[in-house]
Amino acid sequence: MKKIKNIFKGLGILMLLLVIVIGCIFMYNWRDRNPGYAIDIALENKNPQTIKAGFSKKAITPTIVDTWNDVNGDNKYNEDDGDTFNDINNNGAFDAFWIAGMSNAKPAQGIHDDVWSRVMVIDDGQSRIAMISMDAIGFLHGDVIDIRERIPKDLGIDYTLLSSTHTHESIDLVGIWGENIFNSGVNPETLEYVKEQTVAAIIEAAKNLRPAKLVFAEDLSGNDAALIKDTRKPIVKATGIHLMQVLDAENNKTLGTIINWSNHPETLWSQNLLISSDFPHYVREAIEKGVYNGNELIHEGLGGVAIYFSGVIGGLMAPHPSISIKDPFTDESYSEPTFEKTKAVGDHIAIMSLQALQKQGDTLNTAGISVRAKTVMAPLDNTTFKIASGIGLIKMGMPEYFETRTEVGAIRIGPAMFLSIPGEIYPEIVFGGIEAPEGREFDIQPIETPPLQDFIKDKYKFYLGLSNDEIGYIIPKSEWDTGKPYLYNDERDTYGEENSLGPETGPLIYKSLIEMIEDLQ
Repeated sequence: MKKIKNIFKGLGILMLLLVIVIGCIFMYNWRDRNPGYAIDIALENKNPQTIKAGFSKKAITPTIVDTWNDVNGDNKYNEDDGDTFNDINNNGAFDAFWIAGMSNAKPAQGIHDDVWSRVMVIDDGQSRIAMISMDAIGFLHGDVIDIRERIPKDLGIDYTLLSSTHTHESIDLVGIWGENIFNSGVNPETLEYVKEQTVAAIIEAAKNLRPAKLVFAEDLSGNDAALIKDTRKPIVKATGIHLMQVLDAENNKTLGTIINWSNHPETLWSQNLLISSDFPHYVREAIEKGVYNGNELIHEGLGGVAIYFSGVIGGLMAPHPSISIKDPFTDESYSEPTFEKTKAVGDHIAIMSLQALQKQGDTLNTAGISVRAKTVMAPLDNTTFKIASGIGLIKMGMPEYFETRTEVGAIRIGPAMFLSIPGEIYPEIVFGGIEAPEGREFDIQPIETPPLQDFIKDKYKFYLGLSNDEIGYIIPKSEWDTGKPYLYNDERDTYGEENSLGPETGPLIYKSLIEMIEDLQ
């Protein structure tokens, strides 16, 4: 009897030690990686002055070393299925680069097109800011802070905004798309390379500063709606293309062009195994070099560096396989996720953009830059995110008890406001149309009203999603739903909540963005 008691006592001690070890691992991974970091920036210049701008782009494409053999053709690497890898560098290990966005276990087989960090540095003589778009599923706030701290002080950059295009065909820089749910998909050497290239692009853009003038334009015709499917009720499509072309003031040559549109870069869907920036690749190529139908030039390009910013893509805005996209030249329809369909999407947006810029809504020889940005603490209610962070998959960090650090902001350049949104915001929060449907989890009426656009008095509006963080979906609280009865009494559950910090995210980000907007009015 005593022996049995000793056995149970020993097992109890072992279990206690195991719990303590696991607890220590979780606490270590939940640690604040940027203790004390916070910004509260207010830069204001109401007096138009001569603008200088510089552009640069640096590839962040990985070098694919090893390929693999997909025995059953399911586009997922699984040794239990008999999948094998080709050890091209003979190091005895599978040097995989995991594609982020759709599922685990998708090692890249090659490169279709380069992925980039593209930068504009702009200066009004009083303030200097850097605006970056990176071809990534997302870039966490801690990594943004790391890049900011690496920027040479003598560049005089007052504020840096880094946004992700959210392509679902690039390498995992977040962590949750590795070989399985227990192993990070982030290659530390590749992440370091991405940071080095991004800082190099910022330095080069600052060195390329030239006296400039700005051309603003937009296409609000709604013709882009045919390229978007809103996959979750209520149906509120985030249509509209927002553009800023930057010209050399001395020779009128294009230094760069900013394109802002709202659609998930996931045209290639779940079967693609080639690194790509999805349709932003074709948008940028066409803006820079021209729109081609085969070898025939249809629209002249502008030159310079084209920078694509994803906009209001929550909800979920997508070039879904269920919708057909027509080739703008042949009228052939593409529904299957192919590069032909992806190019068709890109060509449509490029043509609409080039035509809008030809009309030249406003051309400015002088402008002022104002910035309002601040750190906010967002409650982390998502159990999956807590566990993923605890085991080290996502390096989020929690400065306070189950709260994570993120950031909101607003930038005014001349007659335009650029709203900095740290995730995938639902379009009804921005444009209106929030509902309180049957089946909702909280018995409340819409909170995030009136829509954000109503607070912006600037003539031109740019919505930069996934800026300075990727906190996931930003969902109206009255549309939050995690169980039966499902929204609108539908038979199926909703998608979005599992990739959101929690139900308080929508109200918090909404209120914080309004504060940023109003402080600049």
